[in-house]
Amino acid sequence: MGNAHRLYILVGDAHPTTMNQDLVVATRNKKKLIELRELLIDLEFNIMSLGDFPDAPEVSEDMDTFEGNAIKKASQISKATGRLTLADDSGLEIDFLNGKPGIHSARFAGENATDADRNKKVLALMEGVPQDQRKVRFRCAIAIAKGESIKVVTGVCEGEIALTPKGDHGFGYDPIFIIPSYIKTFAELGSEIKNQISHRAIALRKAKDILIKYRQTGKL
Repeated sequence: MGNAHRLYILVGDAHPTTMNQDLVVATRNKKKLIELRELLIDLEFNIMSLGDFPDAPEVSEDMDTFEGNAIKKASQISKATGRLTLADDSGLEIDFLNGKPGIHSARFAGENATDADRNKKVLALMEGVPQDQRKVRFRCAIAIAKGESIKVVTGVCEGEIALTPKGDHGFGYDPIFIIPSYIKTFAELGSEIKNQISHRAIALRKAKDILIKYRQTGKL
């Protein structure tokens, strides 16, 4: 969600069995980088950021699905760098708004909008909508590419849209995304719980299996 909510992960070309292989998280969002470090810490990679790859190309996210955007980014970055690449696209799908903002979550309130701007727009559109019609989900697609080989995994987290923003943790739409079983927003729950149940955590658990296989075999 937002340019800050997009990421690529590039895995260095060291021998797949080498310990502490480089893993570059291609995001300039410091909060996203922290979250991904926590989610990927057990893979024994040296995690770097996109700042270490200043020549990495910008990829236009113009496909009509999360999977399409993730595949496009992973494929282009892999071919440009010659490295194993993981790319993610994710967003918010609100039933009352017929699935919006969806793939437009990043730009829902305009190109230069802040997280607060996007949350404010969603709440304005949902004003007066009863709680039983505030169903929503976060959806994440992750594509992993090496040359012409591509793998795609997805993760979904169901919730409800809050009446007002709550909590100071996380980023993006976290302050207005309620997890019904906790009756709290992601921003209230904090990273320990979020990193167990979020759409991105679910997708990354599947992606980890692909990355582990690559470390062992050098193939997707």
